[in-house]
Amino acid sequence: MKRSCILVTALILSLILLTACGKTTPLLTATDYELNLTTHTTSRDVAVGDNAETFLNAYDGYKIFTSVDGGDYQVLAPQEIPFDAQITLLLPTFFIDGLPTDLDLFCEENEIEKTELTALFTSDEFLNSHTVVYYYLLFTWKDGAITDIRSEYMDYNEDAAYYQKTSKARLRDSLALPRELG
Repeated sequence: MKRSCILVTALILSLILLTACGKTTPLLTATDYELNLTTHTTSRDVAVGDNAETFLNAYDGYKIFTSVDGGDYQVLAPQEIPFDAQITLLLPTFFIDGLPTDLDLFCEENEIEKTELTALFTSDEFLNSHTVVYYYLLFTWKDGAITDIRSEYMDYNEDAAYYQKTSKARLRDSLALPRELG
């Protein structure tokens, strides 16, 4: 249930806050979500035990969603992230047809509202001609150090039928069925 809440919150924040007032935020690529399960190291050489400086050297330019003490995710400026607290940091990206996608630009190009994205990404019509995968890196912190790193994803082409059968309330509660990436 906690994982579902994380994913629902992240998706909502991703949809609402993907870009800020004309500022272009870079997107992570598929290789950025690769995690060495033996060393628990990301493709950007961030590992369990690392500190804020190492993390920010790798991910400072990206939109970082922050949850403090299990609370709601919010986007904080890097200097505002309380790295010494018990926090979870989330770095999400939607990939459409294998490419990282800026959802604001996608909505603009397709003349749709962000509120319509979930319905679009789970529709048979869209999924018959496109692939949609939601990737995210999840960093757990305690006392200024990373204690866990997970790389997970939800493939809408495989799992969309599940969401089409659920009510909107249940959809919000169970938006993703994450899988660990190796």
